[in-house]
Amino acid sequence: MTDFAPNLQARFRENDSAMEVRPAAPDEAEDLFRLITDNIENGHLLPRPLGEIVLHVPSFLVATGPTGIVGCAELARLGPALAEIRSFVVADTHRSQGIGTRLLSRTIETAQCQGYKKLCAFAYDPHLFIRLGFSIVPHTWVPEKISTDCHQCVWFRHCRQYAVALELKPIRVTTS
Repeated sequence: MTDFAPNLQARFRENDSAMEVRPAAPDEAEDLFRLITDNIENGHLLPRPLGEIVLHVPSFLVATGPTGIVGCAELARLGPALAEIRSFVVADTHRSQGIGTRLLSRTIETAQCQGYKKLCAFAYDPHLFIRLGFSIVPHTWVPEKISTDCHQCVWFRHCRQYAVALELKPIRVTTS
């Protein structure tokens, strides 16, 4: 486990042992689309077309249980050293069970393994991100996001999301 959230691994073993966090499979794009779309109305996510999700499904992690996909997060490259967590959501019926923490922690680890130096996200509720070490930052501190996505967004200049960022520690590789 990395430095960003000590003792989380132990808590995961105590919680829902049937829950798995893994890379999304190509045939799960429609399930991801449905989960994301179901959470637009209650203000958790921005809309994404199915075609975009189909293209990006290799970048998604999913939380699954006996009922199927209950959470997802995309790790999207914004630059050589910067990635963004997008479409991070847990189904209403599965919230407050530690699934979001587990999914976000795995996304952070994946970003570290892929060599990113910084991770960002835009969230309506930044509390979980802050608990895992992120800091709230001005949107202008993430110019890659602004130039990539924000200019086309209907909420540009009126965004109600918090920008959060986390400096990632390099993974130490040990040789025997």
